[in-house]
Amino acid sequence: MKKIYLSLAAGLLWFGALHAQSSCETAMAISGPGTYHCDSVNGLPAPVVCVGSGTATATAGKWYAYTPVASYYVTVTTVLPGNYGDTELSIFTGGCSSLSCMAGNDDAGGGTLLSTVSFYATAGTTYYIVFDNRWSNSGFNFQISEMVAPPPGLPPVTFTAHDVTSGSGYNYCVVDLNGDYLDDIFAVDGSNFNIAYQVPGGFNHVVVPVPAVSHPPTWSVAAGDIDANGYNDLVFGGGSGASFFYANSTGTAYTQWTVPNYIFCQRTNMVDINNDGNLDVFVCHDVAPNVYFLNGGAGVLTYHQGGMGDHPEGGNYGSVFTDYDNDGDQDLFIAKCRGGASTARINELHRNDGSGVFTNVSSAAHMADSVQTWSSAWADFDNDGFMDAFVGASSLSDGSHKLMRNNGDGTFTDITAGSGFDLLSSLSLEYLTYDFDNNGYADVLCGGNTIMYNNGDMTFTPQTYSFIAGPCGDLNNDGFIDVQNNGKVYMNNGNSNNHVTLSLQGIASNRNGIGARVELYSASGRQIRDVRSGEGFRYMHSLNVHFGIGANTAIDSIHIIWPSGVVDYLFDTTINTTLHIVEGSHPYPIHPTGIAAVGHSRLNIYPNPATGTLYINNPETLVLASATVYNASGKEVLYLTEVKDALDIQMLPAGNYVLSIKTQSGERIAQRFLKLRQ
Repeated sequence: MKKIYLSLAAGLLWFGALHAQSSCETAMAISGPGTYHCDSVNGLPAPVVCVGSGTATATAGKWYAYTPVASYYVTVTTVLPGNYGDTELSIFTGGCSSLSCMAGNDDAGGGTLLSTVSFYATAGTTYYIVFDNRWSNSGFNFQISEMVAPPPGLPPVTFTAHDVTSGSGYNYCVVDLNGDYLDDIFAVDGSNFNIAYQVPGGFNHVVVPVPAVSHPPTWSVAAGDIDANGYNDLVFGGGSGASFFYANSTGTAYTQWTVPNYIFCQRTNMVDINNDGNLDVFVCHDVAPNVYFLNGGAGVLTYHQGGMGDHPEGGNYGSVFTDYDNDGDQDLFIAKCRGGASTARINELHRNDGSGVFTNVSSAAHMADSVQTWSSAWADFDNDGFMDAFVGASSLSDGSHKLMRNNGDGTFTDITAGSGFDLLSSLSLEYLTYDFDNNGYADVLCGGNTIMYNNGDMTFTPQTYSFIAGPCGDLNNDGFIDVQNNGKVYMNNGNSNNHVTLSLQGIASNRNGIGARVELYSASGRQIRDVRSGEGFRYMHSLNVHFGIGANTAIDSIHIIWPSGVVDYLFDTTINTTLHIVEGSHPYPIHPTGIAAVGHSRLNIYPNPATGTLYINNPETLVLASATVYNASGKEVLYLTEVKDALDIQMLPAGNYVLSIKTQSGERIAQRFLKLRQ
């Protein structure tokens, strides 16, 4: 079992062995940051537990009353050197006769049974920090840290906990398992798959007997349709190997294939590594070079090792595949957590040449950082068309969180200072990114029960909730992302913002469309998403593509660039709906809805044919807003948001193209042109 170590923040004081009293009324007063000792959890009466379902099984508690002298973003944690027990932590507000749960945490995740909670504390307000004996009454140390942060406003969204009996065992997966493209809840326990299938208004609980699982998902799970039969298969990453479970042709039973090779599995992913249309599998190896399984067709996998993270000591934890350089293939980032002096602690970025050959470009890209991390969150946080990265720390021994902006030229810049992440003191093994409030900007679910909400300018505001990171998806099909963990679903209550969701079905590409780039254009500009199987460190999340569009009431267009190179175009899409898109079903039309016929007389471009520069005769009545160039197969090859009277087309290969112009009044007009070889 791995252990997580948290370096103590500089300047914190040792307060010695303090003994909290037995009740709210006699709680030990704490007024500042420091490290404290709880000798044992044996006070009476027991608190009402703010997390999980352990209220009836907690019989004792220890109470502390914390009153900050100024307003701070506060973290309370037992994830400290020397702590090896099992703690459960609750935070209360209000008077002793009318306490209200503010936050709580049982297991911080990643193998530790210790606890971490972060919350915004107002100066002069008393907060009750309470430990219970649901799991243990042993003594331990805990730490309180304070960081200056802006006060939160009303939460962008709220969540309501619902009990969902998806069975015991490993509850690490939210994904469609019966082929209806609705997110289901999956757990595995011994020889049973416990599945809560999503149905209108709730869930249908089914137990599917399976062969005894050779390698349970002690570290991670990933899902995807490896054999392309219409039902998602599963790979479990265990401490000594990987197990695959293939769904049958009706999705009602599973066959196990156990890998004979020893793998200390960490993050597992499904991705088309060599872009041959078959879904492959990648596994991070903790103590050796990484391994991957190439799919030769019909789901037949072949074991390979090396070429995608080859450090002999391993140290590979959280892998994520994303197209960071916008060249149409899936690149690889590996979060590393070896620690100490080992070079296995340096994070790695590998560039895919499109044929499955990966090159380590970490140093050149400025991503070779030594911060100890189990996972990273990749999204286009500033909506400029390039994937940025949040590299989240699991220890402060080698640095803290990093927000890295993609410069669009293959390099990244550290913009952590002033982003809000520089004030985030909580640590985690899981960092996940979704647009939880549907404002059109991707947020980050972090440790300390915190969602960092994206303000749209590469700054983020923390908001604390009662749940930790878990598998995410839309579990009631309302267009807002929910979170599942600890036997509960935390349903997102939503807001007035609009949204759209897409489910993909590949034909020439892999069946799930994993690796597809989806672009949405609206009055607010462009958003992008990559379809991924396996994000963060442990969990499997929805394979559906989710966009929030804020107050926008219309979508200009959606472009789906499939791994095969096929591009589908959707125009005048209905908002607040889910769309199922089959690869190749929406080619670029000759007369797209809302666009005048290609060859419009008002769009005069010259010379035609052209070589290096294409000029636009722009009469005063034609006020241009954006320009898109499509090749003969309908694939977008150029997009500009600032359009003057000329386009540089020298980088385009010779051939036939369509220039589509959007005016500031919303009109779309298009004209063909021929690009000549220079």
